[in-house]
Amino acid sequence: MLYLTRKVGDSVVIDDNIEVTVVEVRGKTVKLGFTFPEDVQVLRRELYDRIQEENRSAAASADLVRQMGQETSAVADKKKSSSNTGDDTAKD
Repeated sequence: MLYLTRKVGDSVVIDDNIEVTVVEVRGKTVKLGFTFPEDVQVLRRELYDRIQEENRSAAASADLVRQMGQETSAVADKKKSSSNTGDDTAKD
């Protein structure tokens, strides 16, 4: 991690197109200003972490739905196969 000391009004430039400026310092709170292209997303860390967790939960739910669909298809195929052969033991 890079550590820099900046005063109010000082800036740092990232990748030629992102500028972070120290706008105000009050006690332990620092107000930062950001200049960046429209296609760059800037999020507070706590919001970014929450979005990542929601994405993981959504992916897990999608995997569960997909797995349930595959199991349902397998049971339906088995029942269909059993009815075509006349074997009633596999019917529920």
